Amino acid sequence: MSDKTMSAEEAISRLESGMTLGIGGWGSRRKPMALVRAVLRSEITDLTVVSYGGPDVGLLAAAGRIRKLVTAFATLDSIPLEPHYRAARERGAFELTEVDEAMFMWGLHAAANRLPFLPVRAGIGSDVMRVNPGLRTVTSPYADEVSGVREEFVAMPALRLDAALVHMNRADRLGNGQYLGPDPYFDDLFCEAADAAYVSCERIVDTAELTKEAAPQTLLLKRSSVTGVVEAPSGAHFTSCAPDHGRDEAFQKLYATTPYAEFAERFLGGDEQEYQRAVQAWQKEQR
Repeated sequence: MSDKTMSAEEAISRLESGMTLGIGGWGSRRKPMALVRAVLRSEITDLTVVSYGGPDVGLLAAAGRIRKLVTAFATLDSIPLEPHYRAARERGAFELTEVDEAMFMWGLHAAANRLPFLPVRAGIGSDVMRVNPGLRTVTSPYADEVSGVREEFVAMPALRLDAALVHMNRADRLGNGQYLGPDPYFDDLFCEAADAAYVSCERIVDTAELTKEAAPQTLLLKRSSVTGVVEAPSGAHFTSCAPDHGRDEAFQKLYATTPYAEFAERFLGGDEQEYQRAVQAWQKEQR
């Protein structure tokens, strides 16, 4: 067992242009925003991004870092459609593969289990098949015991990832990751589907502390599937990371209504500490 702690910059330095990058969280909830901001400070581009999309997708799309996006949606939750994603998509800035939420999950499951695909009912009879002509179907080799019918399924291809970025409430130095909020989302699948996984967290604690005040079931990430751990307090900002903090709705509204170049100049020009200082200065202006 080894100490896997590193800085956000060290984690992102291990990524390369052209990679397939999975980003955990869901919409505007528990996104690894500090790591996404570190990607924006790098020269990495031409990415295939796989995400239940939120501002991670919006920022990377607006900055021109995405070549292809695989997603089920791109939302800020309280703002239904991610505006920077929408603007980039409308100008044809990247290729899009949009699938059903369950298909997306099954693609991660397939990759995590090193299978080429998994059968899923979701998508059958919908326009998902029309807008994704590369998708194939498979027929069950087993007939239904009652009807005798051999059912047809979508063969959802594995969403194999070169690297994954996720954010947890707590982690230890070995790579065990813990969520304390209401939903694990699919961060464990992102890590297991990836060749390398980098986990930011609100706080790094000793291993024994992980189950001191929370149930063992909250230990979502196993150290065997984690490559690096980054301590990043407020590292999900402006998305939520319950119970540590909620979504910063006022700042999210600012992000959604500000042209990307203007937003980037004010908030994304420096390192993570400068980002936090810029946010605090803006919050002070609003009082």
